[in-house]
Amino acid sequence: MLWLILLLPFLGSLAAAFLSSRARDTAGIIAGMVALAGTLLTALLYPAVADRTGLRSEIEWLPSLGLNLVVRLDGLSWIFAQLVLAIGFLVVLYARYYMSRDDPVPRFFSFLLAFMGSMLGLVMSGNLVQLAFFWELTSLCSFLLIGYWHQNEAARSAARVALIVTAAGGLCLLIGLLLIGRIVGSYDLEAVLASGDAIRSSELYLPALLLILIGAFTKSAQFPFHFWLPHAMAAPTPVSAYLHSATMVKAGIFILIRLWPVLAGSEAWYYIVTSAGLLTLLIGAWAAIFQQDLKGLLAYSTISHLGIITLLLGIGSPLAAVAAIFHTLNHATFKASLFMAAGIIDHEAGTRDLRRLSGLYRFMPITATLAMVAAAAMAGVPLLNGFLSKEMLLAEAVTDYNDTWLDQALPYLATLGLTFSVLYSLRFIHQTFFGPRPTSLPRTPHEAPRWMRAPIEVLVVGCLVVGIFPAVTMGPVLEVAARSVLGPNMPTYSLAIWHGFTRPLFLSIVALAVGAAGYFVFARQLNTASAVPLLGRLKGRRMFETVLSILIGAARRLMKVVATERLQSQLRVLVLVGCIAGLLPFLRAGYAIGTLGVTPLDPGFGAIWLVGAGCALAAAWQAKYHRLAAVVLVSGTGLVSCISFVWLSAPDLALTQLLVETVTTILMLLSLRWLPKRLPDVWPEAGTPISVRARRAIDLVIAGGAGVGLGLLSYAIMTRSLPDTVSRFFIERSYPEAGGRNVVNVILVDFRAFDTLGEITVLAIVALTVFSLLRRFRPASESVRSPLQQLQQDAFDEERDDRSRGDTLADYLLVPRVIMEWLFPFITVLALYLLIRGHDLPGGGFAAGVTMSIALILQYMAAGTRSIEARLRIKPLNWMGVGLMTAVATGLGALIFGYPFLTSFFRYLDVPLVGKVPVASALLFDLGVFLLVVGTTALILIAIAHQSIRTTARRQPDPPPLPVREQG
Repeated sequence: MLWLILLLPFLGSLAAAFLSSRARDTAGIIAGMVALAGTLLTALLYPAVADRTGLRSEIEWLPSLGLNLVVRLDGLSWIFAQLVLAIGFLVVLYARYYMSRDDPVPRFFSFLLAFMGSMLGLVMSGNLVQLAFFWELTSLCSFLLIGYWHQNEAARSAARVALIVTAAGGLCLLIGLLLIGRIVGSYDLEAVLASGDAIRSSELYLPALLLILIGAFTKSAQFPFHFWLPHAMAAPTPVSAYLHSATMVKAGIFILIRLWPVLAGSEAWYYIVTSAGLLTLLIGAWAAIFQQDLKGLLAYSTISHLGIITLLLGIGSPLAAVAAIFHTLNHATFKASLFMAAGIIDHEAGTRDLRRLSGLYRFMPITATLAMVAAAAMAGVPLLNGFLSKEMLLAEAVTDYNDTWLDQALPYLATLGLTFSVLYSLRFIHQTFFGPRPTSLPRTPHEAPRWMRAPIEVLVVGCLVVGIFPAVTMGPVLEVAARSVLGPNMPTYSLAIWHGFTRPLFLSIVALAVGAAGYFVFARQLNTASAVPLLGRLKGRRMFETVLSILIGAARRLMKVVATERLQSQLRVLVLVGCIAGLLPFLRAGYAIGTLGVTPLDPGFGAIWLVGAGCALAAAWQAKYHRLAAVVLVSGTGLVSCISFVWLSAPDLALTQLLVETVTTILMLLSLRWLPKRLPDVWPEAGTPISVRARRAIDLVIAGGAGVGLGLLSYAIMTRSLPDTVSRFFIERSYPEAGGRNVVNVILVDFRAFDTLGEITVLAIVALTVFSLLRRFRPASESVRSPLQQLQQDAFDEERDDRSRGDTLADYLLVPRVIMEWLFPFITVLALYLLIRGHDLPGGGFAAGVTMSIALILQYMAAGTRSIEARLRIKPLNWMGVGLMTAVATGLGALIFGYPFLTSFFRYLDVPLVGKVPVASALLFDLGVFLLVVGTTALILIAIAHQSIRTTARRQPDPPPLPVREQG
């Protein structure tokens, strides 16, 4: 059930993504059913969570590295999961009526469900690396949601800022979590939570703490990273109600609570977290007072209340941690309802400007009443849930935990922040719903539809019920959540409305009275304020843009120093770095050859290598004068390598080398015409001319040094006797454990299948990148064409004339076109043969895919791109997608049966009249590799060929101009 709860939002997101833009109701139903089902399933698990330490389900992923997929549900994660799912359901219902019919609503619900699943993965993760993964996924999904109205520049800018800030913080969090895992020796969350003393006493504690706090502060909008949240109000109101009140900004709070048992208790934690929370509380509350936009006011109030929670966690006492959890729940209820009410006001009145809003209670009394109750809860009025957690905050603030100045100032500064909270809450209520009738509104305000108000009603009723009956409604849930964090340090506390006339109650009354008086005294000044006093120059967005511009400028200056347009110069640096890295082991451990004798050189093998070396040298020489000859000579070197593999009994490598040489040579020949003209021989680093001989001599020295070094390293290894080699491991286990006799293929599809999956993913990304670049490629203009390019243009014109007569590339080759076309079925059969036999004999998915690509290339050479697409209907993206999904599905199939990801299964089946036939799940993985290789090669081929066709068409002469009298 844990996995079902986690996967449901992602499945719903996938389903909504495939709906048409007109299926808004269907998308809403899918999103609502997913959120409601998740809420009910999570509620069913409450008895198990309350009775035990928590639920846990683990799937082996990379057990050798201690990285497994772990989903756990304890009291804290249960209460956060309910926040994500229950408020998510209410937001979905609200969005159904809020979103315009002109918006692509299915896309919105797809993003929303993906974010819901990411948050669930974050709060239910039982592994630190898995937690970091979902953390970054929430940043990506929030970027899509904030920038949903991508036609709006403000939305795009806000989404970009939010992504940069939270993703940078996520990178710091990942490093911090890795340091924690290094201290503990495990990334399992339960092991980490049981190692608090070891973590706090470690030398890595302080850097790990700082990195984790940066990640948490960026996500939960703590000072000085708070600036991104107000700008994120450019998102649709349902996004603000969900992400910026109940879920995304609570992710940073969750990580602080989750790791509180192991990170809290030190002076560094107290000073950093308490100071950040206090500054965030005061700055956010002060800025909220002067906002003229309803959502802007709520955004800064959200920052302020997030500061309250962080302040409580920074104090470090168990009771303060309980208060932090309690206020997290309370804030989510009243702030989500307030955002929805602001959305209704904007939706029905046409504006959120407080200077234009007035007297709306006459037009929408129900919405006004709901908003007033929620705002009162935000201000901490008695008999509402916000009052209870505010009392707990003040009780912790007045308690003396140490004699520091910060501890002594906490009661007064916390009361000041709560006073500001009362002031902006009262301004929200009075200026929006009371006063004279509004004038010059874009629309005539009226009540929203019944079901659009329903989510606000549910949340406001929750504020009332929890405020009046806290011990009955919230007491058990809060205890379960707090006990999962504090364990044996669980304090005694009482959720009651009245605790007598205490100092916290006195400070609360002072905050209510001073805040109300302050509003009525300064109401007129607040209505005309155009900036935030005292904070006018302290603008986080401006500071962020300044830092970003400095980094971009530094990167550009660095690029001017190290970058060059010459690929050769970049390769020179790369080879030099490789040489230096290769020398390090020799410098540290010395160089020594082994004791084994040298095998006598076979004259035939030596002759082959002389040919290969001659091709390599000739290619380097011809690259200066004739690129076509250089490509052919490089291919000759590749063929010599292929023969060497055959000579040394490596048929798999020889087959792959031969096929890859064939395909890449043809693609390189097709790409030759688009290479840029040669640059003058200038030493790029110095900017001074250098002779060709000197540059080529330097390159020769570097290449020779790299070759000699690699040769010496190979010689030192091959003259050693190594009985316990990694190859022996694979040879001994290939057939018993994977059911295959072809050790190379078994390594690729079984032992190192995870690496292969990553490699084919990179291959797909490269193909898409090539396609995208060629779509935007434009050849040099005719005015700056070099003589060589002019000769190429003449050849293009001749080719165009030949095409107009129906000729193709095959007409210029010695092989007749009909033979090329007839070869297609034979090569296809060969490709399937190589695919099927790959587990026991030379072949496999990659070799089969490259073979199939040769068949497609031959068809292109015989009939041209348009003909091949019309006849074969090649859709490369479909092949790539299906191939990648097949490979991933093979790995997930192992998870279903309780084995680590990509664990293969094999057995022999008795087939009538045939006998025993070996069957291995690795064949499906190989099939995915085959499909993806075919798709990527076809995509690159079609992209290059289409570029040729488009460019040739663009170079047609312009038609003669019309006479002057006909131009009108």
